[in-house]
Amino acid sequence: MASIDDPRDTGGQLIAASKVNGTAVYNGDGEHLGSVYDILLDKRSGHADYAILSFGGFLGIGDRYHPLPWSQLRYDTQLGGFVVGLDRGQLEAAPTYDEADLGGWGGSHAGDVDRYYDNGAGLGDAGLGPNPIR
Repeated sequence: MASIDDPRDTGGQLIAASKVNGTAVYNGDGEHLGSVYDILLDKRSGHADYAILSFGGFLGIGDRYHPLPWSQLRYDTQLGGFVVGLDRGQLEAAPTYDEADLGGWGGSHAGDVDRYYDNGAGLGDAGLGPNPIR
């Protein structure tokens, strides 16, 4: 189990953020979609808001980065990765950014992503509502 003494041990319910980067992401059919490139945390609440999915490139060249609301991911121990309820087409239609855009992440980026995933179900912004503090 992950502990302060050994954060590399991911056998428990908690995982070190550094271990999430590179974790595979699959759709509900088990198709590999990409991997977690990074995680965006809300500075004030400390909650994980978005997982940045690296998707679409080859050997790191041409990758596009798809922010997914953290609430969209479910860890599957059988697959050893996260599962999202999206197919490849839905992911390809979602807002994407290049690596340079991620450094300037702000309210307009988050708003675009939240609008795409919200569809009335409250899935955007990790469930923080329509006007999160940024």
